[in-house]
Amino acid sequence: MSHTEQTPQPPVTAKVPVTRTHHGDTFIDNYEWLREKDSPEVLEHLRAENAYAEAVTANQESLREAIFQEIKERTVETDLSVPARKRGWWYFTRTAEGSQYSIHCRVAATDTGDIAADWTPPAIEAGVSIEGEQVLLDGNLEAEGKPFFSLGGLTVSEDGNLLAYAQDNAGDERFTLRIKDLTTGELLPDVIENVFYGLNFSPDGTRLFYTVVDESWRPHQIKAHTLGTDPETDVVIIQEDDPGMWLGFDLSADRTELMISIGNSEYSETLALDLNDENAVPVMLLSREHRILHSMDPITLVGERAYVITHDRDALNNMVSLLPAGQVGLPYGQQEWATILEHQDTVKVEGTAATASHLVIAVRKDTTERVQILPLAGLGTDAQQPAVEPAFDEELYTASLAGAELESPMIRLHYTSDFTPSRVYDYTLADGTLTLRKQTQVNNYDSSDYLATREWATAADGTKIPLTILRRAGVTNESPNPVIVYGYGSYEASMDPGFGIPRLSLLDRGVVFVIAHVRGGGELGRQWYLDGKKLTKKNTFTDFVDSTKYLLDTGWADPSRVVALGGSAGGLLMGAVANLAPQLYTGIIAQVPFVDALTSILDPELPLSALEWEEWGNPIEDAEVYAYMKSYTPYENVAALPYPKIAAVTSLNDTRVLYVEPAKWVAKLREETTGGEPIIMKIEMDGGHGGASGRYEGWKTRAWDYAFALDTLGLNPAGA
Repeated sequence: MSHTEQTPQPPVTAKVPVTRTHHGDTFIDNYEWLREKDSPEVLEHLRAENAYAEAVTANQESLREAIFQEIKERTVETDLSVPARKRGWWYFTRTAEGSQYSIHCRVAATDTGDIAADWTPPAIEAGVSIEGEQVLLDGNLEAEGKPFFSLGGLTVSEDGNLLAYAQDNAGDERFTLRIKDLTTGELLPDVIENVFYGLNFSPDGTRLFYTVVDESWRPHQIKAHTLGTDPETDVVIIQEDDPGMWLGFDLSADRTELMISIGNSEYSETLALDLNDENAVPVMLLSREHRILHSMDPITLVGERAYVITHDRDALNNMVSLLPAGQVGLPYGQQEWATILEHQDTVKVEGTAATASHLVIAVRKDTTERVQILPLAGLGTDAQQPAVEPAFDEELYTASLAGAELESPMIRLHYTSDFTPSRVYDYTLADGTLTLRKQTQVNNYDSSDYLATREWATAADGTKIPLTILRRAGVTNESPNPVIVYGYGSYEASMDPGFGIPRLSLLDRGVVFVIAHVRGGGELGRQWYLDGKKLTKKNTFTDFVDSTKYLLDTGWADPSRVVALGGSAGGLLMGAVANLAPQLYTGIIAQVPFVDALTSILDPELPLSALEWEEWGNPIEDAEVYAYMKSYTPYENVAALPYPKIAAVTSLNDTRVLYVEPAKWVAKLREETTGGEPIIMKIEMDGGHGGASGRYEGWKTRAWDYAFALDTLGLNPAGA
């Protein structure tokens, strides 16, 4: 923007002091009035924020459009999934060029007795329907005329005749459940409102199981709907009243048991419901009273039912044990758990899945996720065979289980790395053959043009922090570069290697994109997470700052061109580093940022707050937790500092991080900053936690963020 034009002025945010007192500490909050979502003043203020953000970033419009077009041109829009076999059908999705949503389809499978032929997926071509193809659900038709569209579940009955699906047309993750008769194409009269994720039919197709959330958005009931009856009479199978526990369910591999899991990030409980007996009630398999974080998979061994348990009982990184079903009723101390996989300090066990012949184990080793396969024969005894791990040729990659059907002779694996677009393999259980079924096509792309390497920064306390450094192949640290540092570091979530088309638009402009795998994530096992939560949470923030300093010290980063990027709990990280080290960053982008964490967690009525106590501690009851959180939460710690250019990006209907958090934060930053850089908030007026619905809208959101980053790094050809 030339200096002859008037510099846009930010909206003036009115101050309405609200006093909050906890543990003898009083905080005066001038901007809490912005929480009143339905107030005309608040909506007017949010629109003014958008207008200011538009004015400040007007010079980025052509860059945004260029990035959007690059993403669109690189994306092979007519994308097809590899058909997955379930019972007598191959299920797959199509995404047609120019359309926003997937089309869910199926075609009948054959059973000739020739394993290779019967389990080789049919070849699906773009725009060419295959003989007998049936459309189950076309997301584009469902979305027509609606402001938002998202599927929260899709399941087909055992006999293949009924489809149940749940859709959301607001972005608030409350879904409407409908059932379609696939033989006639008609919708059944059964319609159930306000269901959450998770749907399954009973084996005979007469009942449908689903989850319901309570007022604070926590899944607290599993219900059963008998087809043809009034949903008002649906039976509650189980209800969980502890506000700190999350409820969910899954079908056993043989589809005879509904496996009910109740838990938080520290311990859990598992019950099973016999689906062959409609009068059955859930049976306790492993109670929460033992304080064991675990998951269970039922298997059949030599004709007997048994449970494979992945658990942290005397095993910080988890181990895998076997419990015969006959011992479930015994007192806990008398049960004999046979060891399948012993605990290792260097390997984290993430979970298991079973087929009729093999156990598949997801593990994390050397920071990355991979899969191990173990025959069921001799499981948990001296006759158990060693686990096999399919080998791949890259150092940093992600290999995960994409599907394991009970009777299948093969399992499906998903493979990706930072510069390898998604691949689908089938792994034959009998001989370990890997068959590549699909390599995602990307236009205008050659993986040899890019490099991903691992370096280690040192934290102030001596801890080594893994960094993933992504760049064009010719870019080195011999001369400093514009750098974007990305971080998350909460909930034991790992930032695993994975291909992303949008990021290429940054790398092609000379940016070095660095992922800082800070404490609080799960990359280096359970301890890595424990060292960045509750009363050690500040390690997450100081690790990010120390990682940035490492990039400056080693010559990777130009000190005047560093942008920090993070979203959700990673947005909390952004807010914290803005207060800790504003001078290190030229700009900060905080997506749906959890920047007013203490206010939110002090209000147990707010969505998901009680569940958050496992992550941050409970500041309502614990004065030490309150004081610790208050010492780092971004909003309370905004001070007279030279804040860099900051963009907070949010959505009005986000239920996980409410828009009010960035709105208050931005107002406080503007009030306090001693710097002259603009601080803006862009708010999506119809969209959820992931932004607007539809892939083009998602690309536009990403293009906005990246154009802001590039402009801040001095890489906008339009200039200032």
